Amino acid sequence: MALQALQSSGVAFRKILSHFPEELSLAFAYGSGVYRQVGPSSDQKNAMLDFVFTVDDPVAWHSKNLKKNWNHYSFLKVLGPKIITTIQNNYGAGVYYNPLVMCDGRLIKYGVISTNILIEDLLNWNSLYVAGRLQKPVKIIAMNENVALRSALDKNLKSAVTTAFLMLPESFSEEDLFIEIAGLSYSGDFRMVVGEDKTKVLNIVKPNIAHFRELYGNILQENPQVVYKIQQGRLEIDKSPEGQFTQLMTLPKTLQQQINHIMDPPGKNRDVEETLLQVAHDPDCGEVVRLGVKKSVVYSSLKLHKMWKGWLRKTS
Repeated sequence: MALQALQSSGVAFRKILSHFPEELSLAFAYGSGVYRQVGPSSDQKNAMLDFVFTVDDPVAWHSKNLKKNWNHYSFLKVLGPKIITTIQNNYGAGVYYNPLVMCDGRLIKYGVISTNILIEDLLNWNSLYVAGRLQKPVKIIAMNENVALRSALDKNLKSAVTTAFLMLPESFSEEDLFIEIAGLSYSGDFRMVVGEDKTKVLNIVKPNIAHFRELYGNILQENPQVVYKIQQGRLEIDKSPEGQFTQLMTLPKTLQQQINHIMDPPGKNRDVEETLLQVAHDPDCGEVVRLGVKKSVVYSSLKLHKMWKGWLRKTS
């Protein structure tokens, strides 16, 4: 199962986790502090560790965390856990971040997201923020037996593969595929235009091909629309209109809706399936899908960027 590739038994991560309330449906670490990257983020030893904590009851969790880690929060701590949860659920990408925290001798930042909101993002790509993080290798430190969450995690990986297939030619390398997948959540991301390294996606993929292969290998081998030549590291996919229509029909709902908005002339109001059938026959199918992904990401990334600027101003 693909999820097994995400599992980690890292003692250092679990020690950090012990400083927080235990009621987590999922906890994972990601970024340059976890997996080696080339370029400006290559200093793993001193890199900030990034975490996401998924919780069933954010109000209860923040209430306990405020008692344990009052100093982690910005001025919003005085407003209490209900207000913090309201901000978490309704601003940015459904995540509340506490940045620049010293914990167990390491500088960390951690985001808190509701289990239900994460499941919706994994299935539908409402923001592709946390779902996008989970399309790349991460270290899962804790995960409970929530069947719906586990199923959504797996579906998110399959959706990433299908979306990348639609944007790639008939034949391509593993590296080509993993670059497309790693770039999904950065498409239209404001930070990739202003401020962050433009080669970030390459820097993530190149040192971690083996981790991507471990994460996606089973999905690729079981997909009936792809010929996966493992020894050569090459793949061939069905680019017929019928094959592309099958792929388009399994895309996350938000991406399908964005494609429909791009292709649907004003006043015609076609249903999504009719639009996707047209796109499947379009020579520019891949570019339409790419634009749909970009539009899915751009709104949430701008909201999150504004939120981050506000948070850092308040905590500086």
